[in-house]
Amino acid sequence: LCSPISTNGCTNILVTPGASAKSEAMLAYAADSADLMGYLYHYPPTEPSSSTAQETGEEENMRKVYGWDSGEYLGSIPEHNERTYNVVGNANEAGLIIGETTFGGISKLAKPRDDAIIDYGSLIYITLQRSATAREAIQTMVELTDKYGYASSGESFSIVDSKEVWWMEVVGRGHDNTRQGFVYVATRVPDGYVASHANQARITTFPRDDPENYLYSDDVVDLAKTLGLYESAHGDE
Repeated sequence: LCSPISTNGCTNILVTPGASAKSEAMLAYAADSADLMGYLYHYPPTEPSSSTAQETGEEENMRKVYGWDSGEYLGSIPEHNERTYNVVGNANEAGLIIGETTFGGISKLAKPRDDAIIDYGSLIYITLQRSATAREAIQTMVELTDKYGYASSGESFSIVDSKEVWWMEVVGRGHDNTRQGFVYVATRVPDGYVASHANQARITTFPRDDPENYLYSDDVVDLAKTLGLYESAHGDE
């Protein structure tokens, strides 16, 4: 007998250049949602304005942000006043690719602040417009959410450029936290390896003295301790 089972999940497969027959980094991204079938997003490139809104007396050009899943209006942020990249789907003209799978996270951290604007989908496409490399993308994602808030639950992001493949896991700081944004850990997938994630946080322990291969928020350990989620045997770890 065969019984249909309904599943709700996404899958990312990350391939480093050293694991590819053509020495090319690759990302396979399946967003397993019938609501997304047939969608192909396009954000054309823009050139920087030579004058500011203050100089012209015009209102600042604002970008309306809508939740990728809900379509709900979340708020507006200023448009980037520097050149942006052409984005088609989940890749840009510089060869940067970003995918994701959702893991949700514990209830203490999964519920975003009421004033958060940037959800995970908007974060992907705004970052693709503003970043050329994987490391640059990580920094852009942190800066955007630190400034405008993170309006989603826990996510695993795959961030790939022509040379490096990164895996970044994020979760909000909690609904009542006075600090915007998310805590995160990002690890570079070693060249020659293939990695995969599917709706489950997988980064566990990590070194804090290896910026070539690991990046993380400055409060990731302190927040875990404050919430009673982590207890170090050595006190300061």
